[in-house]
Amino acid sequence: MTGQAAERNRSPHNLSVKTTLEEEIERAESILSRVPSVCDDTSSELQRVAALDPHGGNSRNSFQRNGAISRLVSLVVRLREWAHRSLIEEEERPDSFLERFRGPELRTAPSRISNTQPDANGNNAKGMFKKKWDLFVVSPSDNAYYRWLFVIATAVLYNWFLVVARACFDKLQVGNYICWLVLDYLSDIVYIMDTCVRLRTGFLEQGLLVKDHVKLRDSYVRTLQFKLDVLSILPTDLAYISTGIHTPQLRFNRLLRFPRMFEFFDRTETRTNYPNIFRICNLVLYILVIIHWNACIYYAISKSLGFGSDTWVFPNISKPEYSSLTRSYVYCLYWSTLTLTTIGEMPAPVRDEEYLFVVFDFLVGVLIFATIVGNVGSMIANMNATRAEFQARIDAIKHYMHFRKVSKELETRVIKWFDYLWTNKKAVDEQEVLKNLPNKLRAEIAINVHLETLKKVRIFQDCEAGLLVELVLKLRPQVFSPGDYICRKGDIGKEMYIIKEGKLAVVADDGVTQYALLTAGSCFGEISILNIKGSKMGNRRTANIRSLGYSDLFCLSKDDLMEAVTEYPDAKTVLEERGREILMKEGLLDENAESGGMQKEDTEEKVERLESSLDILQTRFSRLLSEYTHTQQRLKQRITLLERQLNHTDCGADANDDMDADAETVNETDPGPVAHTDGRGIQFSRHVIYRALALYTSSLAAPPGEEVRGETVEDSFSELKDWGFSSYSAAAFQDTTQPHELCR
Repeated sequence: MTGQAAERNRSPHNLSVKTTLEEEIERAESILSRVPSVCDDTSSELQRVAALDPHGGNSRNSFQRNGAISRLVSLVVRLREWAHRSLIEEEERPDSFLERFRGPELRTAPSRISNTQPDANGNNAKGMFKKKWDLFVVSPSDNAYYRWLFVIATAVLYNWFLVVARACFDKLQVGNYICWLVLDYLSDIVYIMDTCVRLRTGFLEQGLLVKDHVKLRDSYVRTLQFKLDVLSILPTDLAYISTGIHTPQLRFNRLLRFPRMFEFFDRTETRTNYPNIFRICNLVLYILVIIHWNACIYYAISKSLGFGSDTWVFPNISKPEYSSLTRSYVYCLYWSTLTLTTIGEMPAPVRDEEYLFVVFDFLVGVLIFATIVGNVGSMIANMNATRAEFQARIDAIKHYMHFRKVSKELETRVIKWFDYLWTNKKAVDEQEVLKNLPNKLRAEIAINVHLETLKKVRIFQDCEAGLLVELVLKLRPQVFSPGDYICRKGDIGKEMYIIKEGKLAVVADDGVTQYALLTAGSCFGEISILNIKGSKMGNRRTANIRSLGYSDLFCLSKDDLMEAVTEYPDAKTVLEERGREILMKEGLLDENAESGGMQKEDTEEKVERLESSLDILQTRFSRLLSEYTHTQQRLKQRITLLERQLNHTDCGADANDDMDADAETVNETDPGPVAHTDGRGIQFSRHVIYRALALYTSSLAAPPGEEVRGETVEDSFSELKDWGFSSYSAAAFQDTTQPHELCR
């Protein structure tokens, strides 16, 4: 009875606790439902776990007293928010502004392997692996290929440094031979893998990556690199069976894989953002390798001649100070460094072999010294090339201002403007740097660099990708100093401006009262270059705009804007509507005026167009006049030559009077066109040719066959043909594209 009473006494309390718990859970569910997340399934599981209560009423009482469920729910909500933010950061969507410009990305077609289904026994894994290996091709431009070059370059450097050192320093080889065996065969495995990678390394053919394994294999086998690779992996270590494992000289063929190391250095120099520093480090590495090899050769020569046998060789290793491996290598490295840098201060050679080796070292040292001085000098010059060019520009302007006696105040403003450019890294001419890139890449770079600014400009938000490219390529950066007027009210507008960085103020005529503040992304000046019909200001500025501090602006000229929007009528309409809205807001638009816009040409534009057409016509007329003068000169020369030849013929005719009399008799009885040797005929032919030439000059502007002065050029030449000058033709006169035909 007591237990039942107690149970009855506890039941209302338990019911109240349960009701409170249900309220807490409902409140928690409402909180969870208000938090957006991609992890809805996980949150629902957490809600179900929170709703379950495997413990008794005491635990519920403790939960109610301490507010544990509320704290648990808030903790879960925070965890979900953190996971949601992390997921958004990992899977960040590309910017829509860039997506519209770039277009859809190129995707590789799915392979047939993905559609391969396992058979009834599930034994297709081997076949799938074989097919994947058959389709495996490495692109030289991939990051994976570059990382593999780092691995193979590390193996090559290991052999270049340690194999030579182990061959000369016996203590180095004997003391750690197990470690050397492991490293040697690891490098051999890397060499063999590299050969396989080279067999599957693609190359470009007509701009596409070749993936045909037969072509890749044939291309690799025909190169010198293949022969060196085969020689570098020959198993020369098998001779260890007869010579023992302490003969690392057998592995000298591993040094032949050096082209892969050079390829890694070249690609790193291309990829790094600090190429000059990398070139210096690369040069130092080459010098260290040469000094290291020279030190090893010096120790080997000393060993063959006998340690301590004379003053030039390495001291006797029986002495305690020269017995350690570290002291031996450091001494040889010191001797090699002093010799190759031509410093000297070492014991003179004694034997002939020593003299020859020292002479060879001095020659190599002179070459190394010249290489160091030349390369380091050029690298330092390249590192300071930008600064030197910028300083030259400043010096030239300073000299000009000093020569023209410019005021100190203006000179100080100019110097401060240059200091601002250099301090903020804006002294580089972007157009000059990017001039070698195609327009597509130049536009994409400009959009990526100035993305935050361009996204704020209303002109670019809704325009087509083609117009975006046109406008971005025509933007020219300009920097204004504090207090500079970008434009004044009433000035003729020829450019519009887009603010990249800085603050501009719309001020009154006094230059102090500010009406508005323009920040990054704002654009102005488009009203005066849009030629909006009905504008009371015409093509003049409607406000005074002044720079408050240093301001970076993009400038777009009127001609560039008109050229860009010619092919995009929608963008043209948007610009006009926006201009009308601004003019109506300021009360500067005459609504009764005829609707027009950028398609209507004003008088100034018509005059400019007529002037350009006139320039073209003048150029063409000058070219035609020069051709006519040259042709007329050559024609006169040929006529003079013809007269001389006919005069010579007349002199010969005077010597034979009888034949002339017979010829005159024949001419009287049978007149024909062959009497062109007569002096009278010569004069007549000259008259006809000159008359044809005059007709030709008059008929240049007349169509072929049209009469000029009552006759045509063809009539004159038909008269010439009657006199026997059949080689002349009217076509030669009519053909203006070949003036030299007039002289034939």
